[in-house]
Amino acid sequence: MDNSRTPSTDFIDPDDLDTNTSNNAHFAQVLEQGIGRRGMLKGGLGGALAAMIAPVAAVSLAGCGGDDDVVVSPPAPPVAPTETLLGFAAVARTLADTNTVPVGYTARVILACGDPMAGGVPAYKNDGTDTNYAQRVGDCHDGIQYFGLSATGTRDDNSSNRALLAMNHEYITPVVLHVAGPSARPRPASETDIEVDCHGVSINEVAKDAAGLFQAVATSSFNRRITGSTEIQLSGPARGNALFVTKFSTDGTKTRGTLNNCGNGKTPWGTLLTTEENWSGYYARAAGDQALRSAKLNASFARYGRSVTATAAASSRYGWETAGSDDKYARWNTSVTGTSTDGSDDYRHEWFCQGFMVEIDPYNATSTVKKRTGMGRFAHENSAFGLPQSGKPLAVYMGCDSQNEYVYKWVSAASWNPADANASDRMAIGDKYLDSGKLYVAKFNADGTGQWIELTITNPAIAGAAFGFTDQAEMYIHTRIAADAAGATKMDRPEWVDVHPTTGELYITMTNNSNRSATPTGTQTSVDAANPRAYADIRGGRLPALVGNVNGHIVRFKDANPEATSFTWDVYLFGAEASSDPTYINLSGLNNDNDFSSPDGLAFTKSTGLCWIQTDDGAYVDVTNCMLLASVPGTLGDGETKTLNYGTVNVTTRVGKKPTASTLKRFYVGPYDCEVTGLCETPDGKTIFINVQHPGEGTAAADLADPSKYTSQWPSNVGYGAGKRPRSATVVITKNNGQRVGT
Repeated sequence: MDNSRTPSTDFIDPDDLDTNTSNNAHFAQVLEQGIGRRGMLKGGLGGALAAMIAPVAAVSLAGCGGDDDVVVSPPAPPVAPTETLLGFAAVARTLADTNTVPVGYTARVILACGDPMAGGVPAYKNDGTDTNYAQRVGDCHDGIQYFGLSATGTRDDNSSNRALLAMNHEYITPVVLHVAGPSARPRPASETDIEVDCHGVSINEVAKDAAGLFQAVATSSFNRRITGSTEIQLSGPARGNALFVTKFSTDGTKTRGTLNNCGNGKTPWGTLLTTEENWSGYYARAAGDQALRSAKLNASFARYGRSVTATAAASSRYGWETAGSDDKYARWNTSVTGTSTDGSDDYRHEWFCQGFMVEIDPYNATSTVKKRTGMGRFAHENSAFGLPQSGKPLAVYMGCDSQNEYVYKWVSAASWNPADANASDRMAIGDKYLDSGKLYVAKFNADGTGQWIELTITNPAIAGAAFGFTDQAEMYIHTRIAADAAGATKMDRPEWVDVHPTTGELYITMTNNSNRSATPTGTQTSVDAANPRAYADIRGGRLPALVGNVNGHIVRFKDANPEATSFTWDVYLFGAEASSDPTYINLSGLNNDNDFSSPDGLAFTKSTGLCWIQTDDGAYVDVTNCMLLASVPGTLGDGETKTLNYGTVNVTTRVGKKPTASTLKRFYVGPYDCEVTGLCETPDGKTIFINVQHPGEGTAAADLADPSKYTSQWPSNVGYGAGKRPRSATVVITKNNGQRVGT
């Protein structure tokens, strides 16, 4: 999820707001800051003296050259006889508009927004005149997964030479997609069609060429786009529910499009689980629509910031509903416009058809795409399977990406059969494990334990909630409200989760939370054990101050077994600037080689067991672009307990063992104005793929005629593609001596 996005002046995205008004506890302990390099002050902003130290200049290891898209770093040192994890020299913080990698590594760009994915599609001109994005790579690359292919084109999980990259396209950067930027509302149909198609998922074949370099295969029969208008089946326990009935699907069994796909996951049977994160704001809801809905449905809309007053105007993120009377535009208006009692003559229920986990078989370009309703409807960030155990249910862990939202777990009804890993009908296996099971939400206790609370109407707290749940299917549609009633713990923006490949411990990023306080007022939430910091960052006095849990943290937890209803937890890492007060902010003792802010993406590579942390930051960006760090994680409970004193409030938290130079290093810094996100590797560990999202997103439409005014010209400035407008793209990173990445 991009947290640095600045909403337009005429629309505030409700997905970015805290809409959790429940009284549930918060998993954060506020650590007000003492004066640090950027003037992070314990006790707030009053009397602050900013420490004005210039940003640390990075040594750029990425050279730019001519027509070659290869970014070559300085010569690698002699090949060591053995590999050493984190044996590279840490990359310095930098504001350079390029790929910055360690000495001895090379970064190359492939699969940028607009690249052709089918024969006959013209080369991308990158001047705002390109069309047909249903056959081009989409925009705002995010989560990415690697699916190996054999030389003959069959599934091969061990192939490091040929593969399918399944990639999310979270949202769009409209200013660079159109000649003069996006038009005012009513939106032109031509622009709307481009923007809808730029969303969704790309399945792209890549293969090594004669030089051993991965290249995109633009004419592959495997290539596929799933967009904001692709037909998708609704599957699982809520299929056919009355709230899925629309003019497009009068029986409530299908819908169109998948939106705001952020992180993703990979199933043990070889399919992609993509997420629908902040989808709510794509839809308009007209003034007066509240009066036409039940109190229950109005409460559901409000839980995602989509309530309206009697005088409020219709609003949506991009105004697609204004593009014309055609059905494909009418669907973006989720107001009551028809006369039916069941919604079969309009799109009043379209909004309820988004917000699910979506399963796609990347190996079959014509296979049915399914939304797995049993895994809950909320702002899904990504998903991670616990380590499969024969004869045990499968557990899938998920975060809900908004301030003060929750951590969830799905437990399959079916027990895992290892033979299913290689089944030919992969979507049928998905039916088996993802359509029947139990959905849980997490409650974190102050003593380092926690409970998984099942979301079921047999729970008296849920059955007796004011919302009035009447059947189990409602649990899967109004999941946030059920979790509120269950007493789940509010967290500091739960985002990516992944599982350690050997210990089975789960790591989940808490990116940040501007609504956290040690002395909460109004709608603010208080600090607690799992979310223990709240402080002010005046950013050297050069930028507007930020408050709350500004830099984020990473929680680590573990279940005894997949179906366990209890767990243990600690905080693996706290994001902070190296010079921040170690008593209240820099609790993990970060230094210049490994400090970071706003952890968002997180992924383990199985070949090395390294944990890779990606940032999406708005706090440290006056000093460094967003980054990728590599870590050798310890184990849960390897650190200490620490009590933070906020005057009359004391909070005790569990801090993981402080990292050292051999356990945490900065590996990559991206170009200017970007988010670094998504990561996957080849099975041999010698290549990683990462995504760079929205470089140059701060570029103004008025400046499009003058490339020197673009906030970024990446990736054209590293020799990739036509034009100079910035583009989201995939970066391929290898080690020059042929060893595994991260050694």
